[in-house]
Amino acid sequence: MNKKLFTLFLSLLFCCMIVNAQEGQKSELQQRAETEDARNNIAAARSLFIRAFDDYVGKGQIKLGVDCGTRATALYHKENFFKEGFELLRRVDQAISAEEQKGGTTMPALHYLVTKERLQMYIKMRNTARAMEQINTMENQAKTANDDNLMNDLLYNKAIYHYTFGQISQGDAVFKEMATKLTAQKEYDKVDEVYQTLIANGKKSNNANLVAQTYSNYIIWKDSANAMKLADETGVLKQQIAENEAIIAEKDSSLGSRQMIIISLCVLAAALAAALVIGIIVLLRYIFLTRKQKKAIKLSEDNNALKAKFISNISAQLDPTLEKLDSRIPEVQALLDFSQHIQTLSVLENMPPTTLELEDVQVNQFCEEMIDDIRDMVKPEVEIMVNAPKMTAKIHREYLSHILRHLLYNAAEYTPAEGHIWLDYKKRGAHMQQFVVTDTGCGIPEEKMEDVFKPFLEIKDLCTGDGLGLPICKEMAKKMNGDLEVDPKYTKGTRFIITLHV
Repeated sequence: MNKKLFTLFLSLLFCCMIVNAQEGQKSELQQRAETEDARNNIAAARSLFIRAFDDYVGKGQIKLGVDCGTRATALYHKENFFKEGFELLRRVDQAISAEEQKGGTTMPALHYLVTKERLQMYIKMRNTARAMEQINTMENQAKTANDDNLMNDLLYNKAIYHYTFGQISQGDAVFKEMATKLTAQKEYDKVDEVYQTLIANGKKSNNANLVAQTYSNYIIWKDSANAMKLADETGVLKQQIAENEAIIAEKDSSLGSRQMIIISLCVLAAALAAALVIGIIVLLRYIFLTRKQKKAIKLSEDNNALKAKFISNISAQLDPTLEKLDSRIPEVQALLDFSQHIQTLSVLENMPPTTLELEDVQVNQFCEEMIDDIRDMVKPEVEIMVNAPKMTAKIHREYLSHILRHLLYNAAEYTPAEGHIWLDYKKRGAHMQQFVVTDTGCGIPEEKMEDVFKPFLEIKDLCTGDGLGLPICKEMAKKMNGDLEVDPKYTKGTRFIITLHV
């Protein structure tokens, strides 16, 4: 009987060891997903992470499953697929709840990771109220988990929230609390990493206020942290010296040994003093260069803003004078158009991020209207075609019409007789669509494809065009949460692609 019980005990122990080993080991699906993610193959990585999530949940490996589920969600909202992201997070929460019911325990730390991912999406969607709800939920989950790392992460996400929505004073207060806490624990590298991450997030989201405020706070903290580090290192060295003296005094009472010890200590003290002097010099130089760099960056930004304002003001001031001239003269009309284009480009570049109002249009009818504008402009025997389905789509009519007219006018001008011009519409996903203008004209040299969207690169005869049409179109595409590009793979003419995210 005892032998059977002993055998049963060993079997249970062996099973537990196997389960623990499996819990900490990544599956082949997750490894493949991470490889695709590193290659920036977003769709493939996302699909593999979802499959890995389902596989882990089926095996009861809930922690690894939650990790894969949240990473797949991050890849969804990276491409603004928010609906799919929220649906996946709902499934992850359900899987955690099912595991909690099965084991009779709560898992607030795993729920925290899911809520944190929801917070990232609401921040990206600029939904202040729902983002605040996630912050409150995360705080309750972190307290329930009683995890100090989660509390530190909560402070970091609070700071991100406040800075993102322009709540600078609240963000400063939260960030100061977090930095003070980590600094008191002498985790200087973590504080430095948090500052760097926050600055990187600000640059990524084009949040100039966040970058400037964080960088200013970072400089102040870096100065004090370096001083504390130096004091800590000095204290450690002094303690080591004291301990060495005590050990030497106990173990060696001879005069010769004492003299050698004294000499060694003097040399060590001199080396320490020299190291401190060098350290202070390096620190002061670093502080000076950092502040100098900060001033240079600010001066450059101020100069760019002043230049843009100066150019816009000059254009506006010239308008009354130009309008008095005879616009029937080609040169005068060219100056009037150039002045108007400068003001339009300046307004677009300085326009704050906003959500443009969209309207539903019949795609095929809209594209035919665009093509009708150039039918009388094309050269003989030029074939014009529209490839667009009979469906509705949400667009900003004013900006998109301006871009398409400009691209089609150019196509009509540069496409020779018996050539071809196409206007295509392509649905690339639930939240992405493309309008493509293709012609069989002379094309654009590959080395100039990037430059066509940059204004004022060369001096031009205004009567032949001012070179601002395509830069204006690109800025309009950006304001519609999209982009305008030249297809470098098309070599039989020119192909422009307008990509819009809805």
